[in-house]
Amino acid sequence: MFKKMAMISEISTAFPEMIRCIGGLKTLGTKECLLVQCFNPKEVDVGISQYLNLTSMFEENLKRQKDILKQQGFEVETRVVSGNQKNAINRITVAENCSLVVINIEKRSMLGSLLLNGVANNVINNSSKPVLLIRDNREDEDASTKCDLISHLLFSTDFSENADIAFEYVKEMVKCGVPKVTLVHVQDQSKIEPYLSNRLLEFNEIDQERLQKLKDQLLTLGNIEVDMQIPFGAPISEIIRIINEQKISLVVMGTQGRGFVKEVFVGSLSHNIVRTSPTSVLLIPGNRE
Repeated sequence: MFKKMAMISEISTAFPEMIRCIGGLKTLGTKECLLVQCFNPKEVDVGISQYLNLTSMFEENLKRQKDILKQQGFEVETRVVSGNQKNAINRITVAENCSLVVINIEKRSMLGSLLLNGVANNVINNSSKPVLLIRDNREDEDASTKCDLISHLLFSTDFSENADIAFEYVKEMVKCGVPKVTLVHVQDQSKIEPYLSNRLLEFNEIDQERLQKLKDQLLTLGNIEVDMQIPFGAPISEIIRIINEQKISLVVMGTQGRGFVKEVFVGSLSHNIVRTSPTSVLLIPGNRE
């Protein structure tokens, strides 16, 4: 389903570890990788000689990363792209017919959330392709067990059109061999209390039926275990709690939901999950028209 990925390169000690954690993508049909180093000369005040040195450094770094990816069994091309990152990355992924963009995201800050660098923010906000954000977890005690991206998926849905689009990807992943999926719909406490509290049981029954329909679809696609959860509370907190309790390997969610009008990613549920999730996140873009 993700035959060709575009991986955004960076010069980082964490990057080789991130590369080693994507072997599970081969199960999803990924065979080719376009390893892209983006560089905007306008953001760096250097002369011609320094510019050439930077380019040479990028090329050497790409070669090292290419070797690691080839050891993982991927066919790899490398590219140094000069220009505005926001436009360049989306343009090249479309032109090269990539079906997935892969980015490494920074470690946790002192405040506990993940730091999104400029490249990550630009890609998430502008990509017309699914974006896989790999969390660097090398310092976690069980880091080796978390490198299996597809062992246990969490799919968060608000039953919107864009969530339906994301669910189609979950179905394809199940066809490829994902063994376990947890379906989650959070009853948002801030929207229900105090005026709709008396209808919570009604809402739960309706949404239980909706999740059951999704579960039934997945069960027809393979030998899979499917769990359903409808917690009540703050969506971000509840999703993170389930991630930790269920040892989720990958969160799958749409980047837009009900009530969306030309979404601003910052401040959205998907943005906050990316920032606070202890595991990797796959964001599926919805209909942006």
